[in-house]
Amino acid sequence: MIFITIWPLFALICLGFVMARGGFPGSGFWPAAERVNYFILFPALLVSSLASAPVRDPALLRMGLAVIVTICLAAAALGLVRRFKPMPAARFGASMQGVVRLNTYLGLAITASLAGADGLERAAVLLAVAVPLVNVLSIVALTDSGAARHPRALLRMVLRNPLILACLAGIVIALAGFGLPFGVGQFVAVLAQGSLPLGLLCVGAALRPAMMRQDVAALAGNGAARLLGMPLLAFLVGHAFGLDGVEALVLVIFSAIPTAPTAYVLTRQFGGDGTYMAGLVTAQTMAAVVTIPLVLLVMGFG
Repeated sequence: MIFITIWPLFALICLGFVMARGGFPGSGFWPAAERVNYFILFPALLVSSLASAPVRDPALLRMGLAVIVTICLAAAALGLVRRFKPMPAARFGASMQGVVRLNTYLGLAITASLAGADGLERAAVLLAVAVPLVNVLSIVALTDSGAARHPRALLRMVLRNPLILACLAGIVIALAGFGLPFGVGQFVAVLAQGSLPLGLLCVGAALRPAMMRQDVAALAGNGAARLLGMPLLAFLVGHAFGLDGVEALVLVIFSAIPTAPTAYVLTRQFGGDGTYMAGLVTAQTMAAVVTIPLVLLVMGFG
C-alpha cells in the first residue's frame, strides 16, 4: 500500500532525470527552475502550511524537541567517528550533510500522500526547526568549526535562507491568528501547488549516477546511516517524547528520506568534496525507492 502511494513521487524524479539527460527543455531550464522553486514556490508552500498550523499544540512542541535531539545525536555520533577516523573538513562536511540534511521536496510529497493537510502542517513546523539547525551544522562541518568563531557571519548566512525566512513568516502568522487576508492565502496556496512536482523533477535532473563509481564503501555506509539509522533513531527518540499518530509519522518520514540535492551546491561553495557529495545525493535518492516503504512498514506506519 505504501509503495503504491509513493511510487508516483519517485516516477517524477525519474522523469526529471530522463528529461535532463535528453536535453529537454534545455540546459538553462533546470537551474532557473531550481531558483524559482527555492526562492518563490517552496517558501509559498511553507508559509501556506504554517499559517494554519496548530503551533500551540503541545504535541508539536514535543515533535520539535524530538527533531532537535535526533539531529544533534546523529551529528555528535559523526563527530565521535571522526575522532577515531580523522578526515579533512572537505570530506567531513559532505559526510555530515549526507546524514543530517533532508530532501524537503520528497519529504513533503510523501507526507502529503500519506497524511494529507494535517501532515503538511506538522511537516512545516518540523522544517521550521530542522532547516536552520542542519544548515548551521553543515556550514560548521564544512569549515572545520571556523564558522563557529564568527557567529554573526553564520547568523547572516542562515537568515538569508528563503526557507528559514518563510518558516519564520508562517509561524508569526499562525501565532497572530489572523491568517492571510484579502485573498493572499489563496494566492500563496496556488503558488504552493507547483512546488512539489517541480521540486521532484529538479531532484531527478540533479542526479549524477557516474559519481557513484567512486568511494562505494563510503557511499554505502553513509547511505545506511541516513536511510536506516536515522529513522530508527527518530523512532526511538519520538517514542521517548511520547509522540504518536501524525507527529510520529512525520518525524520518521523526514528522518528516512535522502539528503538534499542542494547539499552539493553548499559543498562546492565551501570548497568541500563535491564529487563525494554528488555521489551521496544520487546513491541515497536511488536507494530510497526501496528503503522508505520498508522503513515505514517495519515501524508500523503501513
